[in-house]
Amino acid sequence: MNNENHRAYWRKNVALIRNLLIVWATVSLVFSILLVEPLNTIRFFGVPFGFWMAQQGSVLVFVALIFIYAVQMDKLDRKHNIRR
Repeated sequence: MNNENHRAYWRKNVALIRNLLIVWATVSLVFSILLVEPLNTIRFFGVPFGFWMAQQGSVLVFVALIFIYAVQMDKLDRKHNIRR
C-alpha cells in the first residue's frame, strides 16, 4: 500500500468512526437523558418512549452501529485492497 492510499484509507476510517460516534452520542445522551421527559409523552410498546430509549433503544442502536461499522470497514478494506 503506497503512502497516499494509506492516508486516504485512514481518513475514511476515522470519518466513519467519528460519524458513528456522533450517532451513538446523540442517541445515548440526547434521546435517553436530555429529551427523556418530552419523549415520555409518546407511548411505545406500552411504555413511555423516553424510558424505552434509555433502557432498550440505545442498546439496540449501539448493536446496529457495530454491525454498520463492520460492513462499512469490510467495504473500505476491499476498496483499498487491505488483506487480513
